[in-house]
Amino acid sequence: MSTVDHQPRPLHMVRKAATGSAVGTAIEAYDFQIYGVASALVFSQVFFSNLPASLGIVLSFASLGVGFLARPLGAVVFGHFGDKIGRKKLLVISLMGAGGCTTLMGVLPTHAQVGYLAPVLLVALRLLQGIFHGGEQGGAVLMAVEHAPAHRRGWYGSWAFLGSPGGTLLAAGVMTATIAATGDSFLDWGWRIPFLISFLLLGVGLVIRATVSESPEFAKVEATNHAAKAPMIEVLRNSWRLVLAAIGVNLGFNAFIWVLLTYSLAYGTEYLDLPRETMLRGTLLGAVAMIVAMLAFARLSDTIGRIPVMVGGALFIACYPFALFAFLDTAQPALVLTGMIIGFVGASALFGPLAAFLVDLFPTKVAYSGVSLGYSLGAVLGGGLAPFIASVLMRASGGNSWSVSLYLTIGGLVTLGSLLYLRATVATFRSPTTVDNELKSTSLQPQ
Repeated sequence: MSTVDHQPRPLHMVRKAATGSAVGTAIEAYDFQIYGVASALVFSQVFFSNLPASLGIVLSFASLGVGFLARPLGAVVFGHFGDKIGRKKLLVISLMGAGGCTTLMGVLPTHAQVGYLAPVLLVALRLLQGIFHGGEQGGAVLMAVEHAPAHRRGWYGSWAFLGSPGGTLLAAGVMTATIAATGDSFLDWGWRIPFLISFLLLGVGLVIRATVSESPEFAKVEATNHAAKAPMIEVLRNSWRLVLAAIGVNLGFNAFIWVLLTYSLAYGTEYLDLPRETMLRGTLLGAVAMIVAMLAFARLSDTIGRIPVMVGGALFIACYPFALFAFLDTAQPALVLTGMIIGFVGASALFGPLAAFLVDLFPTKVAYSGVSLGYSLGAVLGGGLAPFIASVLMRASGGNSWSVSLYLTIGGLVTLGSLLYLRATVATFRSPTTVDNELKSTSLQPQ
């Protein structure tokens, strides 16, 4: 259970911590998601240009998955040191590492220039980027939630995850502007611009993150010499069921959102012959809607409890995939945009309260390790493999979308089952001070 410090903190400190988490996460999400957009629109023609288009897309999404596969390693390394020496130092390192990898991607030679060395270098940088990103989300979440007052942990925790749709908005916006500005030169050199912009964003993020104070809850643990000697081992020994449940909660959400974020772009352009600009517009509008919806659902979770709100989100992602592809298959821009926006909004019921929900699962002294491991493994099994699996399923089914819809529905059911498990056992591992609202709203009794 997370140790909740009830000492009031100045509101400006709380907001600065939440803002720092949001901005830093947005920059890292931009780094990660600009790669996802490029996987759908660019890499098959630049780094895998010697292959048929459909196979090039499969390999592009496979390289996207490499970054996710590396995230658990980052979670282990950054989680260990984040629980030993503090959240702030590790967050600065993760931001610098991820931004540096993205910048280097922007200067890589193409397959036409150096042959197979080009995709090898791309995958190597993607691997490193995944390691740094694996240490980012857990730390950013902790900084926002551990600074927040007990009755607003959902609200301020959601600020950390606002970086994901914020990064999506930034990535899609920059890519859209770049396509418009470079025109026919986009595949020659224009695609590099969004990657090089990461260097400028890195400077902004470091300035903001350097002004945020260390987590007060970690500082308290450190001052009382209660820091764990081997945080990851302690988590796996004492809280492995919670780690598995956290993985399950995040798995279905990540599968849904990454198909919506990236695979839908490839599906729209390759199978439906829709303009790239139309699909990117859907991502832009969806990201804006998601930011608003996440805040609303996070605030609701502070009132009625995390689990009721998130169960609603899980039901949505289990039921909506067939409707999503029905919207897309019309190939009518207005309906395509409508379907994408609904998807982003519905998934927000899971994502908005998720930060506070994850932090409350684990004791403060091992929270960086527990949150990072649960979140990153869920992201690997869900989001990391989803675009690749979707492209394989679509190719195997001859372009029929039902196979991808069924896959996403199964992922949604995994998330729902994990939440129902936690609903049945929540009072056995949550601090009473942080579950009062859940107990009232779900009729749970402390055990």
